[in-house]
Amino acid sequence: MTDHDPPLTIDEARDRASLLTVSSYEIDIDLSATETFRSRTTVRFGARQTGATTFIELKAAVACSARLNGVAVPAAAHAGNRLTLADLTSDNVLEVDATLPYVNTGEGMHKYIDPLDGESYVGAYLGVDNGQRAFACFDQPDLKAPITLTVTAPSEWTVVANGRVDMRREGHWVFTTTPAISPYLFALVAGPLHSVTMEHAGLPFAVHCRGSLSSFLDAEAPEILEVTTACFDRYAELFTEPYPFDSYEQVFVPELNWGAMESPGCVTWHDEFVFRGAVTRTQRLRRGMIVAHEMAHMWFGNLVTMRWWDDIWLSESFAEYMGYQVLAEATQFRYGWVDFAVADKTWGYDSDQRRTTHPVAPDAADVIDTDTALANFDGISYAKGASALRQLAYRLGPAFTTGLNDFISAHAFGVASLPDFLAALTLAGGVDISAWADQWLRTSGVDTIHAEWRDDVLILDHPGLRSHALDVAGYDRNGDALVLRERIDVVLEYGITPSSIYFAGDPPELVVPNASDFTYAKIRLPAGSLELLGASLSQVPEALTRAILWTNLRDLVRDGELAPSDYLGLVAAQLTSETDAAIVAGVLIFARIHVADRYLSTQRREDALRVINETCRTLIGTQAASADPDLRLAAVRGFIDSARSDDLGAELQQWLTADTVPDGPTLNTDLRWRILLRLTLLGRTTEAQIKDAATADTDGTGPEWAARCGAAQPTAAAKEAAWNYVFGSSEPSNHLVAATLQGFWQAEHLDLVASYASRYFPAAQELAARRGSWLAAVIATNGFPILVADADVLRSAEECLADPATTPALRRKLADQVDDLRRLLRVRELAV
Repeated sequence: MTDHDPPLTIDEARDRASLLTVSSYEIDIDLSATETFRSRTTVRFGARQTGATTFIELKAAVACSARLNGVAVPAAAHAGNRLTLADLTSDNVLEVDATLPYVNTGEGMHKYIDPLDGESYVGAYLGVDNGQRAFACFDQPDLKAPITLTVTAPSEWTVVANGRVDMRREGHWVFTTTPAISPYLFALVAGPLHSVTMEHAGLPFAVHCRGSLSSFLDAEAPEILEVTTACFDRYAELFTEPYPFDSYEQVFVPELNWGAMESPGCVTWHDEFVFRGAVTRTQRLRRGMIVAHEMAHMWFGNLVTMRWWDDIWLSESFAEYMGYQVLAEATQFRYGWVDFAVADKTWGYDSDQRRTTHPVAPDAADVIDTDTALANFDGISYAKGASALRQLAYRLGPAFTTGLNDFISAHAFGVASLPDFLAALTLAGGVDISAWADQWLRTSGVDTIHAEWRDDVLILDHPGLRSHALDVAGYDRNGDALVLRERIDVVLEYGITPSSIYFAGDPPELVVPNASDFTYAKIRLPAGSLELLGASLSQVPEALTRAILWTNLRDLVRDGELAPSDYLGLVAAQLTSETDAAIVAGVLIFARIHVADRYLSTQRREDALRVINETCRTLIGTQAASADPDLRLAAVRGFIDSARSDDLGAELQQWLTADTVPDGPTLNTDLRWRILLRLTLLGRTTEAQIKDAATADTDGTGPEWAARCGAAQPTAAAKEAAWNYVFGSSEPSNHLVAATLQGFWQAEHLDLVASYASRYFPAAQELAARRGSWLAAVIATNGFPILVADADVLRSAEECLADPATTPALRRKLADQVDDLRRLLRVRELAV
């Protein structure tokens, strides 16, 4: 299948929105066939100009017929994904009868056959401009309309959609009509689902998954529903507008491209969030945050929708901010902002330092079409946007919530844009925030706040693009501990630099600007602070401030101001005393993937792995890890991933044979596969063992892990087979492609894979053009030969970027990879 249809441009969307008003969609979908499905749609819409011409989208139709106002639409009117509609009247009725293909790319009506039991599942995986892959629609966010859905499917299936089931008879479901929603928010999931249901606040709540995961969902449902209802109640307290839909269902589906999707009344999740064994509290926190994030969308994005995709932030930034904030206020996961600081926010910082950076709220002219819009679902729209809102909430106090409610009430069931938001917040706060918005929402790039002592005065120098409200914490030693002496709130005004901060008495031994992470900026500590952190970082009492300090160290490495080997020295000295599992996991990921595999030379990589492995072994044996299973599990995972010698391989084999780590934890499927992957790339397993493990996997993760392990075998034949599987004609799903590429590129196998670097770029161009945007992102993110890291790869990458045949989705991700490669090479030069 090819994907060459032109994207919708902003000019086309504006023209169509000025011409049309859409009254309703009646959609009848028949899922009875095995390779295709039938989609019949009746659209009622008005035209402000009689006799005008417009178009409606329908993508990849195998067959299609249409009637406009009772008259057949000529077959020639359907070109690509557009059906031209001519000679409109003031009130129009369009009937479209189409046959469409199922897909395995997560873009459209996705079909999945469960390898565990052979059952089939179907789901409409939409977003941005994929509504047209499920039904004929005016596929843009500001043309909202109520949807009435009817579904035909095998009678033994469960069918879930945006509304409640209004009527059901044998093999036939009719759903209640939704309020006005955008086409990209349409939801439909069908198959022999397992369900856990309840009622809360007078509404039906439910969680669903494929039947083979039923026992796992039954175990996880109490926590999922507890967090869901707690967040629901908190939003009911915060927002004056009531929840706008008639049910709240969450469906855990296979092979979703997103972590979750906020479809009104029917949130779809990747089913990896149905945990199937021991996981860390951080992973549970992350799932809880996504619950709160997607629920926030019911107001931000679904009830009030952005007019065009330049205002993605009105949906995603709000949901990310509200997700962490409401999770902290309403659930057991009180420390979510620590996870944000050590994981999500670094995503924002990294994105903001690449050539593809953009403002949180870019000019509409810079989001020229839906291809550009899709690329902007990134660390800027999520992490940086959430940081900007946290900064604004810190500045405005209670007026922030008042303004949000005014904004929602004024635009409920409609659309809004940046000026609408600014007007509501300005009125509520009594302060014109347009200057703040210009600095925070209309600029790109990361500010850096430099701290230094001049005599007994702390000087904060803050050249950059925006003002910052933040706190500065001062700590003194008390024996081996650091004790907070004073926390000072300060506003660093744009254009007024430097600023002076006065602590009572002698200067504190350690000062940390932005200690509570209220602003978005890199920090540079006063001279001498690194030595103190090397001795005492883990003694800083607040986990959030420790997360800020570890992020600062990460920034120093990436910016070439701290040698990677010195960073590993800090890891060895301080991570063994860390008590927060989120910090441990975040630091180990950076140390393992970036420092060991990328920033250090091949010759020094063995020493880096040894440091990481020994740090993990020490952490596993600490009293803190014995008392905290989350901390111990994070350290065990790090130990497995950094094992490098025959002795360590033998130790991992013993764990695998015993089915447990000494003194726990007992191995779950994830840990077994993780060990098997490490043993595989070290050359200690056979293909037969991988196949046996896949057969024994009852968690549903076997195919992806088997693909990962198969590609990680240290033989030329295995690498070539993996390459052909991804770039040949077999067309595996996105997730199998990602898993295969993750196994293929291993730092231990550079001699086997280096020659594939030159093959990558033409192969990636061809596959991206053939299979579409999401797969383009997958092969750029997971397939780019960054481990080879030489001038030839850099040159080939730049040539690919300059080639007009490179698709926009591939170009965007490749540009990010090229910038990361350039940064890697600079760090390596400094590390010599």
